[in-house]
Amino acid sequence: MDFRLSDDQRALRSGMRDLLGAVFDRDRMRAAVERGGGVDRGLWRELGAAGFFALRLPEEAGGVALGLPEAVLLFEEAGRALLPGPLVATHLAAGAVKGAAEGAAVVTAAEGGGRPVADLVGADAVLVGGAEVLTGEALAAFVTGAGPVRSMDPLTPLHRVEERAAATEAYPGALRGEGALLTAAEQLGSAARTTEMAVQHAGAREQFGAPVGSFQAVKHLCADMLARTEPARSAVYAAAVTGDPVEIAAAKLLADEAAVRNARDCLQIHGGMGFTWEADVHLHLKRAWLRAARWLTAAEAEEILAADLGPVRPLRGGSAAHG
Repeated sequence: MDFRLSDDQRALRSGMRDLLGAVFDRDRMRAAVERGGGVDRGLWRELGAAGFFALRLPEEAGGVALGLPEAVLLFEEAGRALLPGPLVATHLAAGAVKGAAEGAAVVTAAEGGGRPVADLVGADAVLVGGAEVLTGEALAAFVTGAGPVRSMDPLTPLHRVEERAAATEAYPGALRGEGALLTAAEQLGSAARTTEMAVQHAGAREQFGAPVGSFQAVKHLCADMLARTEPARSAVYAAAVTGDPVEIAAAKLLADEAAVRNARDCLQIHGGMGFTWEADVHLHLKRAWLRAARWLTAAEAEEILAADLGPVRPLRGGSAAHG
């Protein structure tokens, strides 16, 4: 089976990168940081018009009738650009919540398990427990009972919700898996972007009369970043094709590790500059930490992978353990 991207898929990815470069460049991203995050309704409608949310809906429902592999490419680009907002939840709600497919409605998710809800204030609907959709008066009551909590990511406001949602388990089955996979794609995009940022800085920054990228320690950091990104890419793309829950768990685990560790290495390569508010490195790190706790955590993914190995069998006599 050939897993290489088709010409249409490459064009789709390139088109989304161009679009995000036009509607959410660095100046707009920084403006969003300064205002404390939240959803830009104009940007949301731009994404809706481009088919970001309706990508997998059938054509008769106003969609493009593409699949998870294509959706993963779009979310990878969103991760590169640090695009804020409940992208995954709105994408999953397209066709189920009025206006979500067109970007006219903002939909967030209460995943349960004690996790805070992102972008709750101003949302038009909330997915709760994978089966319930809160709108209107039910949504208003839900928001009233929620309290803000400090978010590590300045682009993602968070709220702690009432026991009703906090006691609900994370989404079961396909919905939870798709949410985890799309989040993994965002992590992959961030990991690739921080690798590029590190290599670019290492080639431009000079110390002792030479680019810092010529020093062996920096070369190893950059090589390690690439060595984490590409296996994560293979895992995410393969899971998008198969839709297998175990492969999705592996993809989320690898993508989370790549995004977090690459951002940390990128920050180290930038040196003191990387710790400043003006640099973008810390934004990738904070978003990567936040995404790692969404939809499928490392512990949950590890449990899925361990369960797939089958029951643990005791060692028989004659093994090295006895000898």
